[in-house]
Amino acid sequence: MLELLLCATLTILPDYLYRRYRQGKRIGHEITLYSVWYELRFGIVACLMLTVSLITMIFYFHPSTTSATLYYRTVPIMSEVTGRVAEVHIDVNGPVKQGEVLFRLDSTKQEATLSTAKRKVAEIDAAMLSAQADVMKAEGQLQEAKGSLQQAQDELDTKSELQKRNPGIVPQRDIEKLGVAVAGRQGALDAATASKQSAMTRLSALLPAEKATAEAALAEAQVDLDKTFIRAGVDGRVEQFGLRPGDIVNPMIRTAGVLIPEGAGRRALMAGFGQIEAQVMKVGMVAEATCISKPWVVIPMVVTNVQDYIAAGQFRGGEQLIEAQNNVRPGSILVFMEPLYKGGLEGVTPGSSCIANAYTSNHELISSGKLGSFKSFALHVVDATGFVHALLLRIQALVLPIETLVLSGH
Repeated sequence: MLELLLCATLTILPDYLYRRYRQGKRIGHEITLYSVWYELRFGIVACLMLTVSLITMIFYFHPSTTSATLYYRTVPIMSEVTGRVAEVHIDVNGPVKQGEVLFRLDSTKQEATLSTAKRKVAEIDAAMLSAQADVMKAEGQLQEAKGSLQQAQDELDTKSELQKRNPGIVPQRDIEKLGVAVAGRQGALDAATASKQSAMTRLSALLPAEKATAEAALAEAQVDLDKTFIRAGVDGRVEQFGLRPGDIVNPMIRTAGVLIPEGAGRRALMAGFGQIEAQVMKVGMVAEATCISKPWVVIPMVVTNVQDYIAAGQFRGGEQLIEAQNNVRPGSILVFMEPLYKGGLEGVTPGSSCIANAYTSNHELISSGKLGSFKSFALHVVDATGFVHALLLRIQALVLPIETLVLSGH
């Protein structure tokens, strides 16, 4: 309607003034309800053409959308294991800090497993002390075997020497017995050496490996016990947390609640513009928005990102072919807008619905001097028409609370 009134001022009004003061025709006499088309046909036709052109130019170069929202992502509260709730440390809603315990599951089984793992580690520590004693014992046995062997060998050498010097002085049977004794004590020495080596291997390799395994089992048991304590992953606020002691928690079925991170939905506004405006939307464009949760306020914004893909065209591979006619809605270009000034979104409730405008600016291109006079004038006209859309946004911001509270049957 505003565009029509503006165009009528430039077309129908001059046509009427010409016929009224140049041709002397008056409303109600020469110009009547039945003759207005014939008398003002040039102005009416020009007005309609100019209005359509103006509306097309405004909505193309200065796009507007009512599909703008302060989206925010929530963090699901869930446990990694299934169990029965033993304690709940928070209310239905309220602020939480990162690492704060939200609720605890029954941990009887995990505590028993942890206690068993601790005892296993203590058992291996005791076995290592016993193994050290075994090594010392094997060392003593080895020294004893060496002494016995040396004694038998010395006695054998002595009697063998006497036999050589004075044959018959030492019975051959005694020498043979001493040889057998030396061989037996050599075997005892080898057995003592092997026993010491076995004890040292058990102390230095077997028991440390068993202890490492036991410590790994202890750490695993501690992790399982820690999983029964469900903590907040980030600072934020818990909402609609209805979990109570005695409830069964199963992460495969449903979450236990919702955690909204601190500052969620207060950074950027996401708006969906028509596909035809994909070539116009650029990063750095000045924009404005008005939100229903903060009425009568227009928030200056700037476009920080334009998504290169349209969500309506995505698909997942499966057993069925794509049928293009199933995409009834054409989809939109997703644009991210951030406040031009710090604190611009204060007072706007996250998730609020908003109306947003984006404005094309050709100032740098015009100032570059690379354009002709006609094209520069045309771009000046394009930039100037953004005033109409800005005025429309302010009218919408003024009427939005009335429309919501009165005209919608609230």
